[in-house]
Amino acid sequence: MKTPFEISVPQSTLDDLRDRLRRARLPLDVANDDWRYGTNRAYLEELVAYWLDGYDWRGHEQAMNAFANFRADIDGVPIHFVHEPGRGPNPIPLVLSHGWPWTYWDFHKVIGPLSDPAAHGGDPADSFDVVVPSLPGFGFSTPLTRTGIEFSRTADMWVALMRDVLGYDRFAAHGGDWGALVTAQLGHRYPEHLIGIHLGLCFPLDFFSNGLPTEDDYPDREKHRYHHTMKRFEVATSHVAVQTTDPQTLAYALEDSPVGLCAWILERRRSWSDANGDVESRFSKDDLLTTMTLYWVTESIVSSMRYYWEALHNLWSPSHDRWPQVEAPTAISLWPQELAHMPTPFMERYYNLQRLTQMPSGGHFHPMEEPERLVEDIRAFYRTLR
Repeated sequence: MKTPFEISVPQSTLDDLRDRLRRARLPLDVANDDWRYGTNRAYLEELVAYWLDGYDWRGHEQAMNAFANFRADIDGVPIHFVHEPGRGPNPIPLVLSHGWPWTYWDFHKVIGPLSDPAAHGGDPADSFDVVVPSLPGFGFSTPLTRTGIEFSRTADMWVALMRDVLGYDRFAAHGGDWGALVTAQLGHRYPEHLIGIHLGLCFPLDFFSNGLPTEDDYPDREKHRYHHTMKRFEVATSHVAVQTTDPQTLAYALEDSPVGLCAWILERRRSWSDANGDVESRFSKDDLLTTMTLYWVTESIVSSMRYYWEALHNLWSPSHDRWPQVEAPTAISLWPQELAHMPTPFMERYYNLQRLTQMPSGGHFHPMEEPERLVEDIRAFYRTLR
């Protein structure tokens, strides 16, 4: 059963945030103009100053409440989600799954175009019933007081959400980062309930136990994808090392300091996106601070980081031994600055691959970086499955 949910952060929480921002003590930052040591202090100070004197949470809260927000209890876990019915002759139910350090709000630019294409210059025949949940332990899907919930368990919960709570026997799915693994698991374990899946990132579901494809798995014409992945992983290892090992330890610092929280997330938004070193070329200060504020006011940084620990310590196991492993019809979009690019032979073997799109620009946070391109690729793929 779903219940309407209104986002209304207590003023005392916002006052405490401002007080902590004013009293922040920042470390010395020598010879770090190029961010080689991590988050640059000068830019962080600039962003924090805007957080104090320019950023309007209440305005963003109002924008969030303009969508239809709900909560549901699924197996004892509170799940927050947006549910926007499609405006068209035959909308397809579509669940959009985010990752880390994302929030559900990273999809806010695509909800309208997907649910009401005619209002955004599209064809109403391409409409979707759009469902955007917050992952368990992220954002308003809190507090998470159970352990053992990782991406495969989340896929089970999404089936319960889509079928039992919302009444959709079959549905479509898209995801990026953790959400891509949730989505791939849906296509693996529940293909009879999936119209299709669309991935913004593809990893083998067992990568925590068996790793990624090796250089030998890439044909000669795609060796550049392997080298790209190795290069991009240079900026994508520190958080994995910490968050799969002892996330609780770091969480004490980030839960106590909004500036620390901001620095930890900011570095990833800058280095994982197609920003070429200029984070504001992809995200405005308001975009960045809405992400930071959502993590802060929901006190979700600890449970979001534990998602990594749970995945490493509750390793994925297959539900069947058939090939492809992911049997649902699959589309994959390749964003040039995504963290990993898989070889085409792997994708063709592992997924029921029906569409592969090389995007001209964009990175890890594709719904925020390239919403129009994402919308068009989702529309084009599911147009073939209606």
